[in-house]
Amino acid sequence: MDHSLTMLQLLGEYECRLDEKGRLKLPAPLIKQLADKQLRNFVLNRGFEPCLMLYPEPTWQQISQEINQLNQYSKQNRDFIRYFYRGASPVEADAMDRILVNKRLLEYAEIQKDLVLFAYDSKIEIWAKEKYEKLLNQEPSDFSDLAELVLGKNK
Repeated sequence: MDHSLTMLQLLGEYECRLDEKGRLKLPAPLIKQLADKQLRNFVLNRGFEPCLMLYPEPTWQQISQEINQLNQYSKQNRDFIRYFYRGASPVEADAMDRILVNKRLLEYAEIQKDLVLFAYDSKIEIWAKEKYEKLLNQEPSDFSDLAELVLGKNK
């Protein structure tokens, strides 16, 4: 078990733009959080919602270990495994802190130019800016009830 992963706690919301070559420059505050662990290698994949997920390599390895333990004799599990891994690709930040996002993933998330990075825990969601804003506009009016329902179980 990589103990440096347990210490990784990413945080922040960052507006960014793709350049003309489909590269995303990681924002300096996010790079600073990753630099402490010297993380430059990632896996980029589809998210559960119409967004992309950027996993630092140690996070991806941990998630992969969990998924690879699923019973592959179950059709439901095989379907999940195929869908989860579909589109996953290793990416490395270049010397300018940019990562190249492939066109198929951009199409899946409907990202054209403007996007938002939403970092939490040990992963980063990448949203088309307009989709992210729409998602936030749908914030439940009963957020405190949702918090009680979700977090109240931990007490």
